[in-house]
Amino acid sequence: MAATKKSTGSGSDQLTFDDPTTRHPDITPPKQDQPMPGSDKELEPRTDRGQESYRGTGRLEGRKALVTGGDSGIGAAVAIAFAREGADVAINYLPAEEEDAAWVAGLVEAEGRTCVRIPLDITDKEASEEVIAKAVEGLGGLDALVINAGKQVAKESIEEITDEQFDLTMKTNVYAMFWMCRAAVAHLPAGSTIVLSSSVQAYSPSETLLDYAMTKAAMNNFGKGLAKQLAPKGIRVNIVAPGPIWTPLQVVEGQPKDKLPKFGKGQPLGRAGQPVELAPAYVFLTSAESSYVVGETLNVNGGADSP
Repeated sequence: MAATKKSTGSGSDQLTFDDPTTRHPDITPPKQDQPMPGSDKELEPRTDRGQESYRGTGRLEGRKALVTGGDSGIGAAVAIAFAREGADVAINYLPAEEEDAAWVAGLVEAEGRTCVRIPLDITDKEASEEVIAKAVEGLGGLDALVINAGKQVAKESIEEITDEQFDLTMKTNVYAMFWMCRAAVAHLPAGSTIVLSSSVQAYSPSETLLDYAMTKAAMNNFGKGLAKQLAPKGIRVNIVAPGPIWTPLQVVEGQPKDKLPKFGKGQPLGRAGQPVELAPAYVFLTSAESSYVVGETLNVNGGADSP
């Protein structure tokens, strides 16, 4: 029987046959602002992080995963998906994000999985190393690391990028990634995985995201080099490069406010992506199904050109 094209909005799950242009709503976000660090609860419109739509199939049964930035947006979607695939999960986030983190933890625990909450600021080296130690202690080991926490602030001119902003973006996106990967390696057995959250900005930088884009290009390069170094040990490193995904990051200085109503509409699919649409990429790269995928950057961007 031939499949029928249908428009279901955000109610369908990731296994449903749908037209991708209408699978999720074509949102037109109003101009809005949130104080740092931002919250999914206050976002308009709200996001689909898989809370209703992600169905697991047991692909990560027994795994022990740490997701940074796991309280909201893409990180929350990954944490929920990992739990529904059978993994115990630790999530790292800023202390101010506790309310969102508690919501994610509730969904993880509803699957009968452990959720270790680690509220620490990873721009500090000791804190980054402590995140790894707490994850290992709370989960009884570690075999999956998702580096997802990020800092993105839009500025119209390079002259507006202060040393403080530049330093914080570098420490969040590059230094913390390095510190945590370095600390984690000693704990990762053969079969483990590391997945880094890069961005389409690594290839096609926006003029308003100079410092953010350069950190994502650095992440691509770092990930590919680390993949070659760790592959002989049976540890696979890969990267996911999202396009325009609707998350709190966009309204907390991540985009110029006047551009929010058109966010993502220039993609070939004609809409912004939802966090849940990223989750299967992280599940695939963490699961044994991708056993021969090493040093790959998987672009999930609605059809934009990428190398």
